Amino acid sequence: MTSKHLLLKLSLIFAFILISASSFSQDPNEQLKVYLNEQGFDKDSPGLSLLIAKDGQTIYKVGLGMADLENNVKVTPNHVFEIGSITKQFTAVSILMLEEQGKLSINDDITKYIKDYPTQGKTITIHHLLNHTSGIKSYTNMPSFREHARTDMTPTELIDVFKNEPMEFDPGTQYNYNNSGYILLGHIIELVSGQSYADFISTNIFEKLGMTNSYYGSMTQLIPNRARGYSQTDTGYRNANYLSLTLPYAAGSIMSTTEDLLKWQNALSANSFISQNTLNKAINGSKLNTGETIPYGYGWIKGNIRGSKTYEHSGGIFGYSSNGIFLPEENMYVIGLTNCDCGNVGAITTNVAAIALGKPFPKKEDAIALNKEQLAKWVGAYEFDGGVIRHITINDHQLFSQREGSTNLEIYPMTETNFIFDGGDVSYDFYIENGKRMAKFTSNGNTITGNGIDKTPPAEKVELSLPSEVLSQYIGKYELQPTFIIEIMVKDNRVFAQATGQPEFEIFATEKDQFFLKAVPAEVTFNRSTEGTVESLTLKQGGQEMPAKKIE
Repeated sequence: MTSKHLLLKLSLIFAFILISASSFSQDPNEQLKVYLNEQGFDKDSPGLSLLIAKDGQTIYKVGLGMADLENNVKVTPNHVFEIGSITKQFTAVSILMLEEQGKLSINDDITKYIKDYPTQGKTITIHHLLNHTSGIKSYTNMPSFREHARTDMTPTELIDVFKNEPMEFDPGTQYNYNNSGYILLGHIIELVSGQSYADFISTNIFEKLGMTNSYYGSMTQLIPNRARGYSQTDTGYRNANYLSLTLPYAAGSIMSTTEDLLKWQNALSANSFISQNTLNKAINGSKLNTGETIPYGYGWIKGNIRGSKTYEHSGGIFGYSSNGIFLPEENMYVIGLTNCDCGNVGAITTNVAAIALGKPFPKKEDAIALNKEQLAKWVGAYEFDGGVIRHITINDHQLFSQREGSTNLEIYPMTETNFIFDGGDVSYDFYIENGKRMAKFTSNGNTITGNGIDKTPPAEKVELSLPSEVLSQYIGKYELQPTFIIEIMVKDNRVFAQATGQPEFEIFATEKDQFFLKAVPAEVTFNRSTEGTVESLTLKQGGQEMPAKKIE
């Protein structure tokens, strides 16, 4: 079927099944085409597999960009992608299946199953693992994760990596997304069921649903229609670094297609694996010990899109990213899989869902004109929960938002009080309360409130050009930890840094030996000997200062 015929067919489907045409200012199918064309998937870029379903039936599916840049293979809806943390849905449902079978309780202490786990005097339950409130250190935040990326590990070997790390907080008192918890859940599934995690998922889910293009991931198994994974650098795309898929394990190792994931969503909606009451616990968020509600439940995060309730999950892994959204009131499912760990597929699926609903997000092109006085009214700092500070600044009649430690981004006025980021799915609503500036910040359908405070915004970094003879002194390899190296390169009088297992990023000088990154909030200082030779660097990131000795 040609794309022209497909678009005509989809136009009729949308008009009949989705929403009456009168609710759109423009044909939704045309809006989808325009929006997706703007995302830049072409013959020179990694791709996207996208599917929209209504009432369990596919009404739109498309492959864009390339599944294999080296061999000129275009993405199709049949291509298999690593889905990353969407794997957590399968792990959570498996635990809930075992609970309904009477083989465990989510209120059980994890030491009932992993008897030698060092809980450091705390009571850690399966519930705490499921909703990321355990306080256990997430192993993917440890430097050793990158060091061991190529090393196959058993679940117990993987648990040994993080089990003796200090607890970050008491169980149930905070929410902090945590991959270690889902590693422990996978191990508990194995101990309770007597099957490996891979076999349990395969026999109890994939085979029962006919998910014939879904796999527990492998870097050695021959997998038909596998999309090759890529990373993006300042100089173009490259093959993603190797990651043994024994490491993401029950937190992120599944591979699938958009059509197979629709089978999964349909089975959940039909209560094929767990009851509706149990599913409700998974999708409707959960609570901390204080009674405070958090949007994460068990394998899903609760949100909304333009007033429509959602439950969803995203995934990111070396070379791939993914996002799946279900809208229960409309019985609509949107799933997007990409073969690059760059970009924001979550923003794409969110915008696609909004278009399919007939409620597209506003675009920056729709911004209205405000005078400087109207804009300046909201300038200042705002403090949100957790001590997060966001600064609103103005420059040349344009408002900017900057979270401390992150990038300064433009925001655009839709009204005198409502401002959106590029893409429209993240926004501010400003207002005055008791004479004080206030801001509601909305992302993923969840809104948090910030109080206006007096705080000076971070000084804008001014880039400095250094002579080539100085830049050449930085070239070399710096050992942050054994097997974790930062390589400094100079290309066309520009300086780049690349850490083991990561893309290369340009770094920018503020003065001699002082550099910063724009891609992530980090700084690099080059340290010299008494003779003036560069002998090491210090990476400053996330409140830490990490020295690295020059070894080459």
